[in-house]
Amino acid sequence: MEQIRSYVMERLDISREIPDEEILSIIDEAVCRRAREKVLSVEERRRLRREVFYSLRRLDILQELLEDDEITEIMVNGAGKIFYEKQGRLFQWEKCFQSREKLENVIQQIVGTNNRVVNEYSPIVDTRLPDGSRVNIVLQPIAIDGSCISIRKFSRKPLTIEDMIGLGSLSREAAEFLEKLVRARYNIFISGGTGSGKTTFLNALSAYIPAGERIITIEDSAELKIQNVPNLVRMETRNANMEAGNEITIRDLIRTALRMRPDRIIVGEIRGGEALDMLQAMNTGHDGSLSTGHANGCQDMLKRIETMVLMGMELPLEAVRAQIAAGIDVLVHLGRLRDRSRRVLDIVEVTGYENHQICLNPLYRFRETAGEGEEVTGCWEKEGELQDREKLLAAGIE
Repeated sequence: MEQIRSYVMERLDISREIPDEEILSIIDEAVCRRAREKVLSVEERRRLRREVFYSLRRLDILQELLEDDEITEIMVNGAGKIFYEKQGRLFQWEKCFQSREKLENVIQQIVGTNNRVVNEYSPIVDTRLPDGSRVNIVLQPIAIDGSCISIRKFSRKPLTIEDMIGLGSLSREAAEFLEKLVRARYNIFISGGTGSGKTTFLNALSAYIPAGERIITIEDSAELKIQNVPNLVRMETRNANMEAGNEITIRDLIRTALRMRPDRIIVGEIRGGEALDMLQAMNTGHDGSLSTGHANGCQDMLKRIETMVLMGMELPLEAVRAQIAAGIDVLVHLGRLRDRSRRVLDIVEVTGYENHQICLNPLYRFRETAGEGEEVTGCWEKEGELQDREKLLAAGIE
């Protein structure tokens, strides 16, 4: 393959933009020359054509994994080890990068497409691929055994709530209830562990936002795919080491968004002091805002929000809890079960703040029933009625 690649590189005119079709034509010519020296089957020719093209215009050997729709995660542990997740199970790939330099070239290609920088002074970066897939990179020597790439792929066709009902991730009754909450502009916070599907679920919920509203999304790396909203502004943070200027944080973007006449603000995920800014936005007339965070349950999510708010500003704990109770209307908790399925586990209403505690009203809960083997079966039980119906009434929704 290296001989073919070298031949193609010699023929390319790097002084101009070269279309893919022209590169493929040169690759075909090189493969034909190689076939005259050594007999190649049709399948071998196709493989060489594909691999050389991927090495020049795509992400080298990773491209094959990226184009497999059944693969959900790709993990590169140095040049010699590549793992992937398929149907909830981890596998080691038989292929690997030919050298450390090849891996480093792919890393720079990934970060360069989004104007990010990763180097020895800033060896960790979060970015995304053109299709929205989330990427985390850690360079050697921080990653002792070689530079690491972690890619979380997103489906080319975003999952809808209907898809989730079909997959058994949510009941129709609970889905219709959440649809009413979104349309009526309740502030909804989605929690869950790593890989539980928080971003996917947020995308699906956003489909219920009326098309006539102005939406602003704020993320570390733009992953959200808000559907059917023409008046949409997407904003993304910027690292401090960019040549274009200083760091732009989620806190900066939330404050800016408040001056942009938003109907709703959607923050992809809160991890720190920006939790305070998000709560203030929810409490100052931006009803219907949405966000996500890492937690093991609804109560745990509230505790984590408390901690994150205190990271942003020193406030009395009583004031923090009162802000949370006033800002968040509903918590939705997701989980990844032992059979690797993703489910909505709890839907809980935040009803207020009394006796130094945030009061919760459980609405729906997933109850596991007896199943065969590792497969998880169960149903969603309605545990209570929504107490705060003012927004439903104001929106004319029963």
